Amino acid sequence: MTPIAKTLPLNFSHPPEMIEFWQRLAREALSLSAPTPFYVFSALPIAEKISELDAALVAAGFKSEIKNLKSPVGFKHFLSFKTQPVASLLRWWQGQGRSIEVVSEFELRAALAEGFAPENILVNGPAKLWLAQFDLRELSVNFDSPAELAALLPLAKKLNWRCGVRILTGEEFDPENPPFPTQFGFTPDGAVAALKKLLRAKTRVETVHFHLRTNVSAVAIYERAIAEVAEICRAAKFRPLHLDVGGGIPVQNVLSRGGKVYDGEFGLRSFAKMLRQSAKLFPGLREVWLENGRFVSAGSGVLVVKILDVKARRGLRQLICDGGRTMNALTSLWEQHALMPLVERGGVQVLTAIHGPTCMAFDQLARIPLPRSLSAGDHLLWLDAGAYHLPWETRFSHGHAAVFWQDENGLRQIRARQSFENWWSPWT
Repeated sequence: MTPIAKTLPLNFSHPPEMIEFWQRLAREALSLSAPTPFYVFSALPIAEKISELDAALVAAGFKSEIKNLKSPVGFKHFLSFKTQPVASLLRWWQGQGRSIEVVSEFELRAALAEGFAPENILVNGPAKLWLAQFDLRELSVNFDSPAELAALLPLAKKLNWRCGVRILTGEEFDPENPPFPTQFGFTPDGAVAALKKLLRAKTRVETVHFHLRTNVSAVAIYERAIAEVAEICRAAKFRPLHLDVGGGIPVQNVLSRGGKVYDGEFGLRSFAKMLRQSAKLFPGLREVWLENGRFVSAGSGVLVVKILDVKARRGLRQLICDGGRTMNALTSLWEQHALMPLVERGGVQVLTAIHGPTCMAFDQLARIPLPRSLSAGDHLLWLDAGAYHLPWETRFSHGHAAVFWQDENGLRQIRARQSFENWWSPWT
C-alpha cells in the first residue's frame, strides 16, 4: 500500500482507497503491455458523483429520477458529451436510460450512433445552423441567438422540438476578462423577445437555460442568476416546464495554480436547497436540468506516463516523460492535480519538474517535491484527468495516447496508441 502522506501534498484530499483504486488499474493496464502514455477512465467514480448529487437533491425535496416521491419538481442529469467524448462512457450512460447534452454536429451524430433517442438528446451551443440537415423529431434545443431562432423556428415547429432559450445573465462573464460578457445566449431583453416569438408561433417552448462557467465558486452566484431568469420569464409571461441550470459545480481534489481549492466555499447540500427554494419562482415548473461535466467526470480518469530521462541543474531536478501538458493535460496550465509515483520511492524529496517529451518549455505537468530516488523507467500518475483531457489532446510530434476503460465488465483497452501510419495518412 502506498503511504499517501509521502506522495500527496497536504492540500489534496483524495481518500486512500481512491489512490489504491487508480494504482491497481494502472498496474493492470501495464500488465497488458500498454504503451505509455495512456489514459485510464472508469465508470465507478462517475456513478459515485451522480449518487452524491442525487442524495443532496432528494434531501432538499426534489423528486428523484428513480424514486417516485410526492414533490412536484424533479431533476434530470444530462451527460456533457464534450467533457469526456468516450464511446464506452456513452454506452454505459445510455444503458441506464439517461439523457445526453451535445453541442456540435459530430456530437449529435455520435449520440445517435450510440443509440440515444432524439427525445433524450439536448442540443446546446452557439451557431447551430447545422441542425437544419437533421430530420429528427422531439429533440430538445436551446436557442442561442436571434439569427439562429429565425433560421430554425420553422424546423422546430415541423419536428415538434422541445424548445428553450439560453439567457446571458449578469452573472456570466469572460473568466479571463471579467468586464466583458461571454459570446453565449440572449441578452435579457433579447430573451424576452425570443420567448414571446416562440409563444406567438405556438411552438413547444418549455425551457429556460443559462450556463455560468466552470468551477462556480459560491452557491449565491447561482441564486442570483436564477432570480434574474425568473424575472425574464415574468416579463415574457412564460411559465417554463424546465429550468436548465447548465453545469459549473466546482470540481473536487483539484487546485488552482495559486493553490486555491475550487470547491472550498461550495456545498452540494446548500446548492440543492437553493435550487429547491428557487424553483418556487417558476409556477408550474416540472424539472431542473443539470449538465455538470467537470464535477461528474474529472475524478473518473488518470494519465499514466513513464520517465524517460532525468536532468538536474540550477537547483531543479527535471524528469522528462513520454507524456505531458502539450499532448495530454492542457488543464495543467491553470490547474494543479495530484501527481505521484506508481510505485513508492523513498528517500529525500527535492524540487522536481515533470516535463513531457515535446520541444516546448510550456510542456510541464508540475513542479513539486518528489523523491530523488525516482529514475528513468518509473511511472507517474496524474490524477483527475477525466474532464477535457481527451478533447484537448494534441498530436504534437507524437500520436494520440492509448485509452483504457473500466466498468462492471472489467478493464479493457478501447483505443490503441496512434500509429505513425494513422498519424500521417490524413494528408493527401
